Amino acid sequence: MNTLYKHLILLILTGIAFSAPVYAERIKDIASIEGVRSNQLVGYGLVVGLDKSGDKTNFTGQSLRNMLTRLGITLPPGIDPKAKNIAAVSVQAELPPFAKPGQAIDVTVSSLGDAKSLRGGTLLMSPLKGADGQVYAIAQGSLVVSGLSASGQDGSSVTVNNPNVGRIPNGATVERTVSSSFADGDALIFNLHTADFTTANRMTESINKVLGANTAKALDATSVRVRAPADPGQKVTFASVVENMVVIPDDAPARVIVNSRTGTVVINGKVRVQPAAVSHGSLTVTISEDPQVSQPNAFSNGQTAITPKSSIKVEEEKNHMFVFNPGVSLDEIVKAVNNVGAAPSDLVAILEALKSSGSLHAELIVI
Repeated sequence: MNTLYKHLILLILTGIAFSAPVYAERIKDIASIEGVRSNQLVGYGLVVGLDKSGDKTNFTGQSLRNMLTRLGITLPPGIDPKAKNIAAVSVQAELPPFAKPGQAIDVTVSSLGDAKSLRGGTLLMSPLKGADGQVYAIAQGSLVVSGLSASGQDGSSVTVNNPNVGRIPNGATVERTVSSSFADGDALIFNLHTADFTTANRMTESINKVLGANTAKALDATSVRVRAPADPGQKVTFASVVENMVVIPDDAPARVIVNSRTGTVVINGKVRVQPAAVSHGSLTVTISEDPQVSQPNAFSNGQTAITPKSSIKVEEEKNHMFVFNPGVSLDEIVKAVNNVGAAPSDLVAILEALKSSGSLHAELIVI
């Protein structure tokens, strides 16, 4: 890298540091470079050393027999190596981009069988494979389990967190490198985490303003192509410069998110409502049973009987009607609903009715 290029990079970084608006976002926080990604790994293994809290299933014994065979130990035929201190587990890990052989990564271990707890166990050497079936890491080590389970002879038990899942910090060693397209070609493509035409256009304008016209070009609402040096070393410095530039992302579309399971309602600041009058009330129906005893007269040869008697009471809440003015904001919506004492479920009903009437100018999403 020549001296002129170094001074150019220094001036760009200095300008970025002093001119960044407080409400802007760095490109690295809203976008990622195409080809620079992590990869999921998965494997199967055995956890040993458990305190009689292991599996009782047959396939764990088969796994133990196969492992001993690979180690040169042959069990007599007909013997089922059932051991309560062993558990079959799945091993998961995330291989970071540019991970090199010899580096360590964290792994998560989860029970596959009916083990009661993995606490105190040790994972034996387990290969971790990618989606292509190749081994990219080897995991082994002692588990860190935050969960706890205890039970008594009378059947009572207590469980804290999940004792069947554990972690092994730096528990896997990388054995194979995943090829990356970062060093190939003379361009970098930045993909926005949230597709938006306005944000992609602003990102293009910000890069061209600093690095020169036609340096960046928006391909669609997600991708922005940036011309970069062909030399890998210079490309790393260039990527650092671009990802530290600042962009003012466009506001998200007006949305109302409703979680039907928990009753949670989230309304963003872009939601607006046309003039509308809302009246919301609820009916409460109470049914009570008061059985009556029917006693026959003396010498009537009758029998004592119980006759049912039900009473039904209907109550209707007298909530006041409230009015939404033109272009009402989020704060006014919340105040109006709170003034009538509406619960979250009532708010959902009001929002759905406003959307059906065409008064709610927002996307209503129910999850």
